[in-house]
Amino acid sequence: MDYFYHILIICLIYSIFAQSLNLELGFTGLYNFGHIAFFGIGAYTSALLSLNGVPIPLAVVGAITLAGIAGALLAIPTLRLSGDYFGIATLVFAEMAHLVFLNERDITRGPMGLPNIPRPDWIGSGISSLPRFLIVTFVAAALTFILLRRITNSPYGRSLKVIREDEFVAQALGKNTSLIKTKAIVVGSVLAGLAGVIWAHYITYISPADFTLQETILVLLCVVLGGKGTHLGPVVGAFVIIFFAEFIRFIPIPSEYIRFVAPLQGMTYGFILVIMMLKRPQGLIPESRKFTTTNA
Repeated sequence: MDYFYHILIICLIYSIFAQSLNLELGFTGLYNFGHIAFFGIGAYTSALLSLNGVPIPLAVVGAITLAGIAGALLAIPTLRLSGDYFGIATLVFAEMAHLVFLNERDITRGPMGLPNIPRPDWIGSGISSLPRFLIVTFVAAALTFILLRRITNSPYGRSLKVIREDEFVAQALGKNTSLIKTKAIVVGSVLAGLAGVIWAHYITYISPADFTLQETILVLLCVVLGGKGTHLGPVVGAFVIIFFAEFIRFIPIPSEYIRFVAPLQGMTYGFILVIMMLKRPQGLIPESRKFTTTNA
């Protein structure tokens, strides 16, 4: 039962992460390949603050605030670009963040990572705390879902969809597309930072290896597999992918081939992502196309 609690917590964390990316990718059409950076910024900021005596609630606020500021700072220069160029720029940003986590040893301890990250006292530590942590994570995921549903069903959300379909139409309708997209990136970054915060305080150990290109592919796959531009899609995608990853752990593999499991897993995720983009880009849950540009 404890193992099942653990898997559910991981699924819920990744559902928050996938929903945050879906706001940018699915609803706004921004292929942000650097989204893992905000997950890492949230995790490292909250971990460092709490390890230095800052109360965990304040550490959480500081972490998601810094993630939002980083998102705004990324949006200002990169939104001058479009298409592939925007994607490459965000990917470079993610690699820069990873190099900071890896090389700033005086702050992040580099490849050794940060151990003993505290949890809130009322949650506690060890296996006995799993049900309480599951409740906290479920509440965070539910609030994220409700918030993004309200945002995307509002006039602002319809503007995002118009920008995704044709930015020139949005500009003709008098929309400030740069501001609208910047807001989407900031909100997505804040929620990605929140997912990183929960990850750090749940696992209680983080290192630069947690914030790599493979994790970017993983969260992209959650969004694309579940159905980008939908509300439930990223949640379903996160549960499917995490349960699939855990299923692989139980496949009997000879010990001499164990070292190939992680690379093959990354290749498998990439292969599935390519197949989904080619064969079923709408994902498991297709988007309803009921909006019109006049509603924006």
